[in-house]
Amino acid sequence: MGKVAWGFTASLDGFIAGPRHDMRWLEETAPPADGATEAMAAAVGVIISGRAGYDAARAQAEERGELTAEAYGGAWEGTEIVLTHRPEEIAEDPAIVPMDCDVREAVRRAQEIAGEGDVQIISADIARQALEHDLVDELQMFVAPVFLGDGTRIFDVPGGRRVDWELVRARTDSVSSWGRIFRPRRLA
Repeated sequence: MGKVAWGFTASLDGFIAGPRHDMRWLEETAPPADGATEAMAAAVGVIISGRAGYDAARAQAEERGELTAEAYGGAWEGTEIVLTHRPEEIAEDPAIVPMDCDVREAVRRAQEIAGEGDVQIISADIARQALEHDLVDELQMFVAPVFLGDGTRIFDVPGGRRVDWELVRARTDSVSSWGRIFRPRRLA
């Protein structure tokens, strides 16, 4: 069984999407080194995303470029699970598997589908829920040299919640951004 990873590219001020899930800013950042995106995509068997991101991607389809129109810029093939309380509204989309369940069940089912592949969470809210249940094995964080000022925060917990991470490795395959791979520090 592969790992459950939370992966994203964030702005320097801590947002993974701009207002209304705008992703155009990511198109303007320097791309990773040749082959880096394909290598990351190859490990992923299932992506878990949220309904708000799914709806935004459909609404912005004409505005999104090659990098953000599809997962991993189109380099990924696999199953995308969209968590939603209204699965019947998107059930006709053959590109996704809509599910109405809690995050524990979604991750369990995603792992079954992924087999030896990884499960990649790309929603900040779903990742926050997964962290609450100790389901995240790895954080794959890339930072782009831009301030967005508003949007979807990486980790937003009213009242706060501390989560400690330990560095596994640094990625050096992008010219203008940096990537770090962390695992949760599980305290005894």
